[in-house]
Amino acid sequence: MRTTMNTARRGALAASLALALAATACTGAGEVTDSEGPDLSVSTGVTDDAIVIGTHQPLTGPAAAGYMSISRGAAAVFEHVNEQGGIHGRQIDYRVEDDGYDPARTIDVTRQLVIEDEIFAMFGGLGTPTHGGVVDYLNDEGVPDVFPASGALSWNNAEEHPLTYGWQVDYTKEAKIQGEYIVENFPGQNVGYLFQNDDVGEDSQEGLDQYLTDEVVTRQHYESEVPDLSAQVAELKRSDAEVVVCSCIPAFVALAMLEAASSGYEPQWVVSSIGGDTATLQGLLATFTEGTDAEEVPADAFLDELIITSYMPRVEDPDDEWAAYFIDIYEEYGEGDPITNTHIYGMTQAVMFAQVLMSAGPDLTRQALIDALEEQEWQGPGAVPFSSSGGDHGGHQGAYIVQYQEGGNMEVLQEARVTDRDGGPIEEVDFTPLSPEELVFHD
Repeated sequence: MRTTMNTARRGALAASLALALAATACTGAGEVTDSEGPDLSVSTGVTDDAIVIGTHQPLTGPAAAGYMSISRGAAAVFEHVNEQGGIHGRQIDYRVEDDGYDPARTIDVTRQLVIEDEIFAMFGGLGTPTHGGVVDYLNDEGVPDVFPASGALSWNNAEEHPLTYGWQVDYTKEAKIQGEYIVENFPGQNVGYLFQNDDVGEDSQEGLDQYLTDEVVTRQHYESEVPDLSAQVAELKRSDAEVVVCSCIPAFVALAMLEAASSGYEPQWVVSSIGGDTATLQGLLATFTEGTDAEEVPADAFLDELIITSYMPRVEDPDDEWAAYFIDIYEEYGEGDPITNTHIYGMTQAVMFAQVLMSAGPDLTRQALIDALEEQEWQGPGAVPFSSSGGDHGGHQGAYIVQYQEGGNMEVLQEARVTDRDGGPIEEVDFTPLSPEELVFHD
């Protein structure tokens, strides 16, 4: 049940936040020859004592507040790995370039990383509209494209993009799990969709619509460069959507909640993993309410009873071994900012990338990395099974569901379940990751 915010909590409205790359077809998969595609026998970016990897991240722009912590978390893990002796005696040289969440800039910084920095691999390039503009280029150039930070289905296309390996649970699988949960737990209630107008929204609807049909009363989209949701939230309210599924990046989750609260509209919010970091949302809400009538309202209050899908360790769970491990690492190697689940996203990615580098062995080539990805038996730190082999580059295979309570408590509503992106069933899964002491990801 939703609780009602008092009048003081309704006085908020948000302040403003402030691709063409010519695509060439890639051929070949796995072991390739000169006639089939790029040469993967090379060790570009690898020296006797270093491995140069790169990434494009939104350190500025509309997505920065929600996502700049990802690269900070990854950097902390790589520093920790290097302090332990690195990867077969090599230090990880992690180069982060700011693309401002602008696809045109993503093209520029990616070319810089590939041509000037001569990276061994692209690691965790962030964003559906941004990374989508460079995925063909990376594959054409023979640069392993490992763990894009996005849940777009296009990362799991081994035939077209043989060097791209997804990481995040894809938007359709996650949305299927959301859709089934809503049908079972909110029967007969009106449902509204709010989504980013790109693959995020398209892929999410594909999953939700497998379970939600007559319940859906409105579908509202936003553009990531337009930080105004007044019209969309007004339509959600007018249509009497009692449950709102928000397939949104964090800034727009916060904007939607503030816009709704200002008009007395209090639906049950169901937020996908890309926007469900409660610590990041608290920071955004505090910033957006500054100077408004809601300035004295605790940001945490807006998040009460928020339902979130997740697949990683969460900073709110002190009993989780990996969460505690990451908190300790960030205290030692971080930048001094409070750790959030967004940091843990990057930290989990970094552990898994370091793990596959270890598996690739000391004679490191791009082909060795691809072989290691294909053969890896993943056992964490994520909370659900993970796939990077057998033509399935889909990454995390499912999600669990939690509900946040004002004050910081997090209740698990549904344990991890897995599914496919088509019409297959959603199934319970028995999966326990190895502990930080058991998982081998550094010397």
